[in-house]
Amino acid sequence: MKGSIYTVLVSLLISIVCVVVYDYYSQQRYVDLQRDNTSVLVNNDQLNINGSLRHIFHSSSPTEFIDAANQGRLATVSISTYDQSAFNQRQRKFNTSNGSGVLISSDGYIVTNFHVINNSTQIKVTTDQGKQYTAKVVGFDEFTDIALLRIQTEGQFPHIIIGNSDSLHVGEWVLAVGNPYNLQSSVTAGIVSAKARDINVLQTQGIESFIQTDAAVNPGNSGGPLINTNGELVGINTAIMSETGNSEGFSFAIPSNLVQKVVFDILEFGNVQRAWMGISVFNITDLANAKDYANTEGVIVDVVEKEGAAASAGLKKKDIIKSLNGNVIISKSQFTEQLALYRPGDKVSVSFLREDKEMKKTVILRNQLNTTDIISIRKDPILKKIGVELRNLDTKEARRMRKKGVYVVSVQKDGILDQTNIDPGYIITSCNNQHVENVDDLIKLLEQKGRIFLEGFYENYPGEYPYIFDL
Repeated sequence: MKGSIYTVLVSLLISIVCVVVYDYYSQQRYVDLQRDNTSVLVNNDQLNINGSLRHIFHSSSPTEFIDAANQGRLATVSISTYDQSAFNQRQRKFNTSNGSGVLISSDGYIVTNFHVINNSTQIKVTTDQGKQYTAKVVGFDEFTDIALLRIQTEGQFPHIIIGNSDSLHVGEWVLAVGNPYNLQSSVTAGIVSAKARDINVLQTQGIESFIQTDAAVNPGNSGGPLINTNGELVGINTAIMSETGNSEGFSFAIPSNLVQKVVFDILEFGNVQRAWMGISVFNITDLANAKDYANTEGVIVDVVEKEGAAASAGLKKKDIIKSLNGNVIISKSQFTEQLALYRPGDKVSVSFLREDKEMKKTVILRNQLNTTDIISIRKDPILKKIGVELRNLDTKEARRMRKKGVYVVSVQKDGILDQTNIDPGYIITSCNNQHVENVDDLIKLLEQKGRIFLEGFYENYPGEYPYIFDL
């Protein structure tokens, strides 16, 4: 009797185990099937409507922002600027403004917007820990609205890792960190709602390809970081779209890949190296006959400059550019952003359509002088003092004029050099009777101060032109 009961219990236990194992592997197989072919299951209307799939799908776990927010806050700084040349007599104080910035290195380099520090004579930086520093402007670029500052101390600063803005997806969570209304290290969250937005807030030649988010950004946030949930920098918060001046649900950030390129150029060359393809393009949707195109993605070539980079590579008017180095091009703003990531002399693979035929060409990019030289426009303190921007002659100019010298790029109105009536385009060949071949030669002579005697010429005018000023 006992043996029979024991046998029955063992059989029952084995049966239960078999049922459990079968059910587990059946469910696992079903889940695997769902993972491999979700669209097939969901497109089965009966299963989708009757609730049979309900046990497979689960709500997303709560998204965790704490670690990313902490990283962002530690690297975010408050920036206060002072214009000591504009004194308010009524209030008896200097004009001031406030913004944000983000530390990108342990030795104190800070990225912010150019419009945050523009026209300032003194810049104060306050870290998340409440420590204050006086910042120095390392360089800036008006066309991307980026400025690079530096603060220094004996220790190291917490800083943020620069991520890859090209990897962002519409719908991805992002955090905006900054100091709106002087509320230090405030964090707001939103999603990426669009990419490559052109909202026409920069000057005509500005590069606009903003990341659009619905994270709340207000006055004082400008220059602060936009970060992903890994705590990586993916943008610099720059603008809002608002009728009141306050957040109305749309904010715009400069992509971190473009920021990184601008910063690297400033550190290496002192200014941004812009690559030119020698074409002008339009969005296909901007054309009156856009309906005649089967696909409106990409940009259509309108003008090809004679002997420019694109012309030399074989591109023609009406070609439709679809990608640069494998990066898909959908709009003009995206094309401009991608091109801005390169320097003169870089090679880019351009995929395009010509009369519906797919083609590919390699274009060697050039500078605005139509050469592959790196052009460094110098803005050293001594040059700012006399009100001038200079660069070395490039190889093509030096060969054409059979001379070496320093090219005057721009002259500041009412500056010291402007009072001599010198014009842009002047080529300096000597200073105080000493030969000048490059900007470094000239700066060494200018630093001696006293009376300065420049000699040089204008390429299209005969004769020598001397200029004298006191420094």
